[in-house]
Amino acid sequence: MLAKKSLGQHWLRSERVAKLIVQTAEIKSGETVLEIGPGTGFLTKFLLEKEGSVIAIEKDDRAILLLQEKFSEEIKNGKLEIIHTDILDFDIEALRQKLKAKSYKVVANIPYYITGQIIRKFLSETKQQPEKMVLLVQDEVARRIVAQDKKESLLSVSVKAYGNPKYIQKVPAKLFLPIPKVHSAILLIDQISKNNFENISEQKFFEIVKSGFSSKRKMLRNHLELAPETFAKCGVSDKSRAENLTLENWLCLARN
Repeated sequence: MLAKKSLGQHWLRSERVAKLIVQTAEIKSGETVLEIGPGTGFLTKFLLEKEGSVIAIEKDDRAILLLQEKFSEEIKNGKLEIIHTDILDFDIEALRQKLKAKSYKVVANIPYYITGQIIRKFLSETKQQPEKMVLLVQDEVARRIVAQDKKESLLSVSVKAYGNPKYIQKVPAKLFLPIPKVHSAILLIDQISKNNFENISEQKFFEIVKSGFSSKRKMLRNHLELAPETFAKCGVSDKSRAENLTLENWLCLARN
């Protein structure tokens, strides 16, 4: 099946990488895995080797037919369910009725162009958050999320507010078909929860963070409308810039 450029499809063709993705997900007996865009089912095959069950969300009509034929036995015995829809339209709250366990994990090779939307959908826009996400994303994006250069960004702080991101491994572009213009990486986000917002408004938190990064080269005290004592209480110095603050700093600013 030829990849569709309009859907951002790039088929992974490395068994070693697929096995590492599954290994990173640590799928246990009885767990449910949500796979986004299974395509030809390359990664799906390795997910199905585990003791859990797989719910695959696929938008491409061609892939649906291919998957139904390729995994007819797994569909028949209830190990695999294929849902024909766009992941951005998928109702995560309805997933609760399908889960064999209370939680689920997201494992996927996702299109670059909707990476941010997918991460936001599962971390902040739903009450039914996954326990863990293992994603193949653009290498540069994965490095930004974990702040590998020690400089935080709006993206990294937004992800860290809900979970613990970890850069697992770079995946060279040559391991995909068609070959993309950039390299990918396996990104793990675990310990996912909304615990940070038990006593803090998510809206207020993100208003402050977005305001801070809107002029990230400027010192925060010059453009965040907060009392001087608040900065001091939260350990933010006079010369601090948005990229220098930790998640704890931002949470403190939002709390006070």
